[in-house]
Amino acid sequence: MFNDIGPLELVTLIVLAVLVFGPDKLPKLIQDVTRTIRKIREFSESAKEDIRQELGPEFKDFEFEDLNPKTFIRKQLDNDELGLKEIRNGFDLKKEMAEVTDAVHSRESDSSSSSSSGSSGGSIDMTKKPENPREERPPYDADAT
Repeated sequence: MFNDIGPLELVTLIVLAVLVFGPDKLPKLIQDVTRTIRKIREFSESAKEDIRQELGPEFKDFEFEDLNPKTFIRKQLDNDELGLKEIRNGFDLKKEMAEVTDAVHSRESDSSSSSSSGSSGGSIDMTKKPENPREERPPYDADAT
């Protein structure tokens, strides 16, 4: 709950609480706060039980933590009904990238060797050009604007 509070900040909060509430009222305040937190937890647990009972036996294994999208997705991906583990194990990204890299480097070395041998038409122009050199404007629709 307090994962981002460091020890120095915690000591500062305690000293501040002693200064504001006083050493004689602080234990009573701590008891009241813990009692309130306990009651809130009991209330939320009873509400969860009521919801589970109202949903019926179809949702007996329903967990409220599944409503968190990260937890839901993680649980669904760990479930092996879809065969995702087989797909994940069958796909080797490093191998695929190495093959693509080798193909690109062999293509570059082939085109550079052909252009150095005297053929000037060996390079490929990869810029996107329209099929017809004269660009046609789309028709103007006065009703649409």
